[in-house]
Amino acid sequence: MLLIPQEEWQSLHEKLDRLTDIIVEKTQRSSSNCDWLESEEARKLLGISPKTWQNYRDQRLIPFSQIGRKIYVNQADIDNFLHKHRIG
Repeated sequence: MLLIPQEEWQSLHEKLDRLTDIIVEKTQRSSSNCDWLESEEARKLLGISPKTWQNYRDQRLIPFSQIGRKIYVNQADIDNFLHKHRIG
């Protein structure tokens, strides 16, 4: 038997709840055919700066959709871009 203070147990429990929520969200996203990424997500996935991301969009290197000020990119288009620029 192990005894831990109530506060530590509560903290651990809250962290596990947050982790569970993240896992559920990611699982639902991947299983619900939701393959659109927001601009910032796409940029981070590619590991590029906001200015480079803007240049890619200006040059139409990766197709995107824009609704108002929000920009969305299809995951398949990012995969295609990465595949085209793969060094073998």
